[in-house]
This record gives sequence, C-alpha cells and structure tokens, in this order.
Amino acid sequence: MPPVVFWIIACLACLALGIAAGAFARKKIAEKTIGSAEEQARKILEDGIKTAETKKKEALLEAKEEILQTKNEFELELKERRNELTRQERRVTAKEETLDRKSEALEKKDETLQKKIKETDDLYVQIEKIKDEQFSTLQKIAGMTADEAKQMLIDNLEQEIKHEQAMKITELEEQFKEEADQKAKDIIALAVQRCAADHVSEITVSTVPLPSEEMKGRIIGREGRNIRTIETLTGVDLIIDDTPEAITVSSFDPVRREIARLAIEKLISDGRIHPTRIEEMVEKARREVDSTIKQAGERATYDVGIHGINPELVKLLGRLKYRTSYGQNVLAHSIEVALLAGMMADELGADSTLAKRAGLLHDIGKALTQDVEGSHVQLGVEVARKFKESKEVIHAIEAHHGDVEAQTAIALIVQAADAISAARPGARRENLENYIKRLTKLEEIANDFEGVEKSYAIQAGREIRIMVKPELINDDQMTILARDVVKKIENELEYPGQIKVNIIRESRATDFAK
Repeated sequence: MPPVVFWIIACLACLALGIAAGAFARKKIAEKTIGSAEEQARKILEDGIKTAETKKKEALLEAKEEILQTKNEFELELKERRNELTRQERRVTAKEETLDRKSEALEKKDETLQKKIKETDDLYVQIEKIKDEQFSTLQKIAGMTADEAKQMLIDNLEQEIKHEQAMKITELEEQFKEEADQKAKDIIALAVQRCAADHVSEITVSTVPLPSEEMKGRIIGREGRNIRTIETLTGVDLIIDDTPEAITVSSFDPVRREIARLAIEKLISDGRIHPTRIEEMVEKARREVDSTIKQAGERATYDVGIHGINPELVKLLGRLKYRTSYGQNVLAHSIEVALLAGMMADELGADSTLAKRAGLLHDIGKALTQDVEGSHVQLGVEVARKFKESKEVIHAIEAHHGDVEAQTAIALIVQAADAISAARPGARRENLENYIKRLTKLEEIANDFEGVEKSYAIQAGREIRIMVKPELINDDQMTILARDVVKKIENELEYPGQIKVNIIRESRATDFAK
C-alpha cells in the first residue's frame, strides 16, 4: 500500500475517533448542564416564593398602616367639626342673648321716647301760650298791629331789594361799558372817518339875479298879471323889494321853489314875459326838475352801490334832493346814513348791502309828507311795502325813530347811523323858538320826578344836569332815577343825537367853632 493512502486512511480513522469522542463528551456535558439548570430553577422558584411571601406581608402591613392613618385623620376631622359646631352654638346663643338685651333696651327707650314726646307736646302748648302772651305784649309796647309790623318788614325788605337792584344795575352797566364802549367807539369812529361829508344848511328862499332894474317891472307885468300868473302856476311867493337887480322866490316846498326859479331864469333869458309864455316856461322847468329828480335818485343809488330798487322808489329818492329836515338836505342825509350803516355792518359782520339799502330808504316817507297825511315813518313803511321791499328793510324804516322796538341788527345799525348823521356839527339847525321849547321841556321832564331840587339843560340841550335832595335820594336811588329820566325823555321828547343825564347829589355838614 502506498504511504499516501496509508496516511489518508489513518487520518480518516483518527477523525472518526475524534468525532465519536466529542459526541460522548457533549452528551455528558449536556446531562450535567441539564441537572444544574434544574437545580437553579428550583432555587429560583423557592427564592420567588419566599420573595412573594415577603412582599405580601409588606403589602398587608402597609395597607393596615394606611387604614389606620385614614381612620385617625377622619377621627381628627370629625373632632374638629364637632368643636366648630360647638363654637357656633355658643356664638348663636350669645347673639340671642345680645338681641334679647337690645330688645329690652329698645322697649325701655321707646317708653322713654313716648314720655318725652308727651312732655314736648305739653311744652309746645305752653310755648304757644307764652308766644301769644308775648305777641300781645309786643303789640302793646310797639303800638302797632301784626299787619303793620309785616308792612314794616316788607318796606325794609323792599329797601334792601332796591339797594341790591341798584348795585346790580351799576355792576352790569360797568361790565357792559368795559366790554362795549371801546368797541362801539372804534366802529363809530372808523365809520365817521371813512364817511366824512360836508353839510350846508338849506334855506327856504332862492334869489334870482336880474340883468337890470327894468326887468322887475316886466316880471310884475301890467297890473301885476305876470307875477300873479307865476305865483299861481308854481305855488311860490315872489318878493320884489329894494334889493338891486334881484328878486326873491320864497316857498316851503323846495321843488316848487326850484321850478319857479328855473322858469323865471328862462323867461329872463327869453325876454318874452306874458302869461302864455310863462305857462310854457313853467311846464318846461317842471319837466327839467322831474328829470333832475330822477337823475338825483339814480345818482344816489349809484353812489351807495345799491341796485334793483323799483324805479318809482328811485324817483321818490330823487325828490329828497329838494327836501330838508332841520336845515339838513334829506337826500344827502340818506346817502350818508347808507354809507355809515354799510361800514358799521362790515365791522360787525352783518349784511352790509342790506344795511346800505335800509339806510338809503329809511327817510323815503319824507318825499310824501307834503302830499299825503301821516308821519314820514308810516308813509315810508307803506311805500316800501307797496314796492315789495324786504321785511328787514321795512322793519328798519319802521324802527329808525324808535316807533317800534328794533328786532334786527340791521334796524339797530340804521338807528345808529341816522343819529350819527344828524349829530354831525352843522348838520341840522333849529329855529330859536323850537330850540327854547325843547330845552324847557327837557327841564320840565326832570323836575317832575320826586326828590329833584333843580335841573339845568346845558350844551345846547345835549346834557341835563339834575340836582337831587340828598335826604330824599340816596346813592343807590340815583342810578334808578337816571334810568327813569332817560326813559321819560326818550318817550316824550324828540331831539337830534343823544342827551346825557347827569345826576348830582351833594351832602354838606356845617358846624361852628366857638
């Protein structure tokens, strides 16, 4: 046998032997391991049982302890609640006892109060009795009845009220003056400065110059027929005196006077003076005056800046050119009032256009006073209403002389502007008789009041100084007296501008050193 095969067989035999030995060894080891595992399992089981018994005992002990603790807590809480109930019962009992004591005290107080009420009623009856006795005694001592005493108290109260009234009037006047005087002065001064106007007093006669003395005879005519014709057609008086080369036309109506003047000038220029020619020239002069009147009215509306006035009202405005009031030309006065009213309205924030319209038309009734019966205020209101003027304008015309109380700012502005225009130096003039009558009436009004000793109208009737008796008029009553005098002057007297009422009270004490 070859060696290689031998070795292969030997190796295989060894391998088989090794496998068999290993299998046996593994069997022994497995049996040993199994026995050991069983032993360990028994030990583990025994240990688990012992541990479970121990855990069970511990759990039972813990449960018992917890039950015991819960029982103790419950008993403690129950004890506390019992104690709280006991305390509450004690408080309720104490409160009941307190209420009982208070109830008893209230009953006692009520009894005491009833006694006091009864005593008070008895005392009130006694007081009333004593009061009546004292009242009767006082009446006997004072020598006056209850009604007389009440009247005395009322008189004293009235005096106090008058005093407070005078003080309040003075306070309000001072406050008003502080706030309004300066503003009013500024507005009026500004309006007057911006509307400076010339004033020339109108007269009631016109002078017509003649080329020669021989013309006087021709104007008179044969047996005075020419002069009678002129006077009849024009309604004027021709005065032919010794004045060289001039004749005088006299009439209260400026329109008639102007027609006569123009007619005579045309006759002198023409040279043919006879009744027929006179009629022609008078008619021609009348047409020229009518044209002049219309132009004057249109010019006035243009100067003031007012448009849309009815043409008939424009003609009436033009007629005011030949109308005077206290020597003041009414058309010039109306234009000035319109301009002043517009300026003051601008300063006060009012409607200046409406104010100028009312100012221009405020004296429109004077164009009709010579033809229609009635005051110029009434006629002005009627004609303004007839030609569809606005209510504000009509009211301003009606209120500008105080015939009715001014209800609008425009009416008040027109009143002020009218007074300013009339009060300008030289704006108006009065004859001596009317002037003296006005001053006399002014003093009579002041002297009619009780307590007035003397009164003096000074400064051309623009101020009245009143001396009062100091024992009858005190300082508080002076204020009331001044207002009463002002109201009476406004109601009973017509005057241009304004009148200052000055009350003077003088107290003197005289003694002699010996």
